[in-house]
Amino acid sequence: MSESLPEQQSIRLAKRVAEQEKCSRREAELHIEAGNVQVDGKVVQVPETRVSPEQVVTVRAGAKPEALPPVTILMNKPSGMTQGKAYGRVRSAHSLLGEATKAQLDTPMPQLVLDHHFKNLESFLTIPLPASGLIIYTQDKRIIRKLAEEGKWLEQEIIVGVEGQIIEDGLEILCEGLPIPGGNGHRRMPPCHVSWQNEGHLRFALKGIAPEEIEKMCEAIGLTLTSMRRLRVGRVSLAKVPEGQWRYLMPWERF
Repeated sequence: MSESLPEQQSIRLAKRVAEQEKCSRREAELHIEAGNVQVDGKVVQVPETRVSPEQVVTVRAGAKPEALPPVTILMNKPSGMTQGKAYGRVRSAHSLLGEATKAQLDTPMPQLVLDHHFKNLESFLTIPLPASGLIIYTQDKRIIRKLAEEGKWLEQEIIVGVEGQIIEDGLEILCEGLPIPGGNGHRRMPPCHVSWQNEGHLRFALKGIAPEEIEKMCEAIGLTLTSMRRLRVGRVSLAKVPEGQWRYLMPWERF
């Protein structure tokens, strides 16, 4: 690539494509961002890339200069990583996003991974730093609005590791709504579904309760939380995405 070429010997790729394809500069940029343009046989997705007259620029046959639709990314966050910005020595799961970490899953609708997909992503429904599992990044304004307005009341399925001796009727207390200390003795957490997944692991299906509150819920019934992994938000599950990898939300999936 020729980003270091002197200005008089090179031009922006977007300008070259516009001249070559007889289209507007904006249409040329759309072609490039969509992965439709190759320079010397390699896909280039940066309109500002500079190319020399000798370099061969081609546009994929039949490609149309259309705006890229927004994407939603579902990641299996590793424990110990933030969902949002990194701080100190704590890395953000966002730093893992890239073509190399896309999960290799059988899907009836494979999607081309583009640099544009990792820009302007917003994240919702955070899980604690030590937790792993499903986190959501999205560019889609419809999904942003839904998660911002209704996310708290979407059912979340979470598996937690626990140790200790559970008190009598402990699960029933959580399912009915854990009493909350305070001036009004009748305050309770929303009801939820809690069951043993196996010895040492509980399965929570909850609405209106943040994952951060699960630790104190476990403590209230005599258990110590040792791990947490979110599997599902609403009707969308992590599926078989390995830890540290991600997949696209499919068009037919709804939260």
